[in-house]
Amino acid sequence: MTDIRKLLASNIKTYRNELGLTQSKLAEQANTATHYIAMIEGGKNFPSPEMIERIAAVLGKDSADLFALTPIQQDWRETILADIDQLINQRLNELKNKKLSGG
Repeated sequence: MTDIRKLLASNIKTYRNELGLTQSKLAEQANTATHYIAMIEGGKNFPSPEMIERIAAVLGKDSADLFALTPIQQDWRETILADIDQLINQRLNELKNKKLSGG
């Protein structure tokens, strides 16, 4: 399960860095305190819906984009799922072979 605070924090920081904005500049343009942006990016505070919309607007994103898995996270997820599938199949084959050999 994805930790929504960490996902939001990571996406805000990533989008902010892509635009070359400091926390201070983002805070200024979103009409809030720099400390508050730092708390959000640190996962210690969760913004109101209105603040999410203001931050998204400054970042040039839709509010939903702030909660989306990034392509890297999606690739990581697919890799993990493939590894799990491989381990399950490997274990099933081991059990099948054990049963066939009378073990």
